[in-house]
Formats: sequence, C-alpha cells, structure tokens
Amino acid sequence: MAQQIPMVDYLVLDGDPHLVAHECANCGALFFDRRNACAHCSGIKFVPRDLKTTGVVRSFSIIYQAAPGVPVPYVSSLVDIDGGGAVKANILNIDPDPATVALGMKVKMTTFVSGTDDEGTEAVAFAFEPSN
Repeated sequence: MAQQIPMVDYLVLDGDPHLVAHECANCGALFFDRRNACAHCSGIKFVPRDLKTTGVVRSFSIIYQAAPGVPVPYVSSLVDIDGGGAVKANILNIDPDPATVALGMKVKMTTFVSGTDDEGTEAVAFAFEPSN
C-alpha cells in the first residue's frame, strides 16, 4: 500500500479513519483549528476529542461552478456530527439533485485519495455519504 497523508491535520487515518477536534476543557466547545483561547468561554486549556463518523445534514448547496479541474455539480454540506461537533464537507455517492439530498439526512464519513505526488504518496481527504 502506498504511503498516505491526511489533507487536514484533524483527519486521523490510523485504524478507523475519524476526525479529532480540540475540546475546551472548561465548556466543551469543539474546534478543528488550533486555539489560544475558547471563543465561547475564553478558556485556555484544550484536549483532543475523537468525533463519531456519523451525523446528519444541517444545510447543503449544490455547486455548479468550481475551479478548473473540479468536476461539477457536487453537493457541499454542513454536517452535525452525532455526539457533538459540526463540519463542512462534501457529500459523495449521491445524485447532486435537490430531490435526492435532504436536511436531516443521515450520513457517514468516508475517505478518498484526492491526489498522488511524484513519489507515490497519496493525499487522503474526507467527505460524507448517505447512510441507512
């Protein structure tokens, strides 16, 4: 298997792929980026928190125009993660049509290779797909 690296720091590929947030030790607010202070309570201590890989679609948009080389249309969404947290991600393996995507739709995280460098190292990204 080729060497793989995550596209974002908060995607963990070891074992079962999942996202990890920084949780404020004072109020429990979750953030994906590094913080010096919590935006909710101004706390300054954070601990890593593994997030679940399932959730529901809070909002979505079907994208019809994108940068050159990006296939369109596709579904961009905001997913509320089960157990806490929210993340912006695309929804894969679905017809990009308003009739097939719904608010509250259950989704699960998936990963995919988004590119390979000259040495064969694969860059891995995450998205969500419909779940039953």
